[in-house]
Amino acid sequence: MTKPELGKYGVFGLHSQWAQMSPTDLRQIEALGYGAIWAGGSPGADLTWVDSLLEVTDTLQVATGIVNIWTAAAGTVAESFHRIEAAYPGRFLLGIGVGHPEAQAEYKKPFDALTEYLDQLDEYGVPTDRRVVAALGPQVLKLSARRSAGAHPYLTTPEHTAQARELIGVGAFLAPEHKVVLARPGNVDTEAARAVGRKALAVYLDLANYVNNWKRLGFTEDDVAKPGGDSLVDALVAYGEVDAIAARLKAHLDAGADHVPVQVLTSPEKLVAALTVLAGPLGLN
Repeated sequence: MTKPELGKYGVFGLHSQWAQMSPTDLRQIEALGYGAIWAGGSPGADLTWVDSLLEVTDTLQVATGIVNIWTAAAGTVAESFHRIEAAYPGRFLLGIGVGHPEAQAEYKKPFDALTEYLDQLDEYGVPTDRRVVAALGPQVLKLSARRSAGAHPYLTTPEHTAQARELIGVGAFLAPEHKVVLARPGNVDTEAARAVGRKALAVYLDLANYVNNWKRLGFTEDDVAKPGGDSLVDALVAYGEVDAIAARLKAHLDAGADHVPVQVLTSPEKLVAALTVLAGPLGLN
């Protein structure tokens, strides 16, 4: 199976954010050398906003991170995939996942439900190499390699990336997300950066799948207790001088990632400027 080719770095944001971005901003992100934009926030099954992003760009790819299997019917998602693929061949990657038990009243046997959803995507003709699975633990990581192009872990570390690569093998695609807080050059405020990171992490400290994954990585009960220990924030959010941020992101590539979706914790109107600052140290221009 051929791995998706999205370049070394992409940009992660909520799908609602991307739908509001101007064509000029999208083309600038493309020109900077970021290979894909990843859309989180459990977008709906119709995915009509994807077409509008691809229409105004030439090579930029769009990936979902992720469509929630509990709220987006496989048949409708498949119809959306085929519509987008027909209009923009090879530029859309379907990311799916099980979401969180705390957010879904009918959430039960997530591994079985995920397997059944992948079966349905097979029936509807969605190619294995154009879909990825949100995966943290060993069981789902292995499933992602068997039943899709690979894995899209969220809120992990380069150490997790190395473990994931070992589990899924060299032939599977691996795209771990990582958060970033940019500081003004020469004026790194560690506590301010950590405060931004903690705000972004707050909701996930109540979600068992993330907390359990962090514990598997060696974080303590104190680390994962609200509002999140310094060691956890420092591991999950890259901040400081831009070269240090770039080195942290590159650590995922060195650990075996194929592509790293970068989530800059800033306001939408400041995103392109932040991505411009990062592009050089990341080797994109």
